[in-house]
Amino acid sequence: MKRVRKIMLFALTLALASLIVLPACWSNKQSANDGGLTFLTDTAAGKADRPDHSKEVKIVGYLLGEAPKGMPEVLDAINAKLKKDINATLEINYIGWGDVASRYPLLLVSGEDVDFVFAADWNYYVSEASKGAFLKLDENMLKTYMPRHMAKLPEAALTSAKVNGNVYMVPTSTPDRKVNVALFRKDIMEKAGMKEIRKFSDIEPYLAEVKKDFPEMIPMNLDSQYDLPTPYQYLLNEKIAWIGAPVDSGDPKAEGIAFDNEDPTGRIVSMMEEPYLSAQKYAAKTMKKWYDKGYINKNPYANKVRSKDNFVQGKTAVAFGNSIDVASIMTSAKERGIDVYVKPMLSPTGHASQTSWLNNGAAIAANSKNPERTLEALDLIMEDPSYAYLAYYGIEGKNYVVTSDGKLDLPEGVTAESNTYPPDAAGIWFVNKDLFKPMANWTDSYIELNNKVEDWLKPFTYLGFSFNSENVKEEIANMANVSTQYAQPIFIGAVDNVDKAFATLNRKLKAAGIDKVKAEVEKQATDFLTKNKRQ
Repeated sequence: MKRVRKIMLFALTLALASLIVLPACWSNKQSANDGGLTFLTDTAAGKADRPDHSKEVKIVGYLLGEAPKGMPEVLDAINAKLKKDINATLEINYIGWGDVASRYPLLLVSGEDVDFVFAADWNYYVSEASKGAFLKLDENMLKTYMPRHMAKLPEAALTSAKVNGNVYMVPTSTPDRKVNVALFRKDIMEKAGMKEIRKFSDIEPYLAEVKKDFPEMIPMNLDSQYDLPTPYQYLLNEKIAWIGAPVDSGDPKAEGIAFDNEDPTGRIVSMMEEPYLSAQKYAAKTMKKWYDKGYINKNPYANKVRSKDNFVQGKTAVAFGNSIDVASIMTSAKERGIDVYVKPMLSPTGHASQTSWLNNGAAIAANSKNPERTLEALDLIMEDPSYAYLAYYGIEGKNYVVTSDGKLDLPEGVTAESNTYPPDAAGIWFVNKDLFKPMANWTDSYIELNNKVEDWLKPFTYLGFSFNSENVKEEIANMANVSTQYAQPIFIGAVDNVDKAFATLNRKLKAAGIDKVKAEVEKQATDFLTKNKRQ
C-alpha cells in the first residue's frame, strides 16, 4: 500500500507541475518579429476550451470603397497568418461608394455568400439591423470568440450598438478622433485673392477662379455617395450644430428627425421645423447659386469617384473627407507640388461632435455560414498588432518601414502616390488605431490639423443613443424614398425654386409619416436622457 501511495503521490505531483508549467509555455509560444515591429500574440485560444478549428473555412467579407492595388499581396499575408492561427482564409469584396445606397441593402437579402460587412451608424446600421439583416450577437458569444477585442471594448460601446434591445455589430474599440474637412489648393486661393477661408460659404471667389482659369477642372466634382450631401452639410453647419445624419435612419442623404448637437435640452425636431428649416434653406440657396453658375458637376449621380481621389489628379478643386482619410491625399499633393489649405467643418461655436462608438465596425450577416470563425478573424484583425498593421498599413518593407525614431515611413523609392497600399485606404477602418505609430511623411499642414482635433471635439447630448426603429420602419423606408426623389436634388442645388422644393418635400414627408417617426424618436430620446441623469 505504501508503494501504491508513493506512486499515486508522484503522479499527482507531476500533474500539478504540468498545470503550473504549461500555461507559462503557452503564453510565450507564439511571437512574430515583422522587421522593426515585434508582436506578441495572445494565446488565450490555446486553452483546452479553444474553438474547434479542425475544418478549414473561407470567410467572405464586404467593405466600402475600392481595393488598393496591393490588396492581393496583403490579403495573401493575412491569410497565411489566419490559416496558421484559426485554419481560415479571408475573401474581401468591395462595394464602391457610388453603389452603397443600392447594393449594400440588397447584398444582405440576396442570398449571396457573405459572412460580414462593414457597419456604421452612418451606413444604414440601424435600418439594416431592424430588418434582420445582421446576426444577433450576445455578450457570451463575443467573449468566447473575440477575447482580445472584448478586453478593450467598454460596456458603453455594446450598449450603443443595441437595436431593439440586441447587439448586431462589433464596434471599434477606438472611435476615430476626427473632424470632417475640405481641402483647397493654395495656388488657386492666391489667384482668387484669398488668404484664408473663415466660412465654407466664403469660397465663391475660389470656385469662380477655377471656372475662369482652370477649364480642365470642375470646381466641386461630387460623387454619388460620400460627396453628394457634404457641401450642403458644411453650409448647414454654419447655422446649426448638425448631427451629420437624421437620428431615425442614420442616412446622411435622407431627411428625418434631428437635434442641435450643442443644445443641452436635447430638443427633438423634424428637419422641416425650426431651427433646421431656415438652416436648410440657407444651405440650399447657396448650393443652387453655385450649381447654376456651373461650380458643381451637373450629374453627381453618375460619378462614382470621390472628390478626395480626384483632387490630386487635377479633376476637382475641392476635396471632402475627414482628418484621418485625407492624410495620404495631402502627402500625395505635396509630392506633386500642390500646397493644400485645410478647412475643418466646425459648428457655429467652433466645435465638432465626438465620434460615436458606432462610427466604424463590422456586422455578421444573418445568413453567415461561419459566424464563430468570422468573429475570431475579426478579433485578430482588430486587436492583434501584427494583423492590424498588415490590414491598415500593408507589408513592412514594401508599403512602410519603421524609422530609427519609432515612426512609420515609406520605403526608399516609394511615394505616397506610388504606394500600392496607402494607410486607411483598404476600408478596414475598425482596427484598434491606438496600436499605431505616427507617420513620418505627414505634411506640416496635416500635423497642424491633427494637433488641433482634440481641442475641437466635444461630446454631444445624445452620444451613445441608438434609435430603435422597429415601430416606424415602414415610415422611415417611405421617408428614404421621398428623400431620394425630392431632397437630394436640393442638396446639390438642382432645383428651380428652393422654397417650392421644400414645400413639396415637406408635404411628401408628412404623407410618408415623419410626424409618427418624430413622436417615436422623442419617446426614446426622453428615456435615454432620463436614464443618463440617473447614472
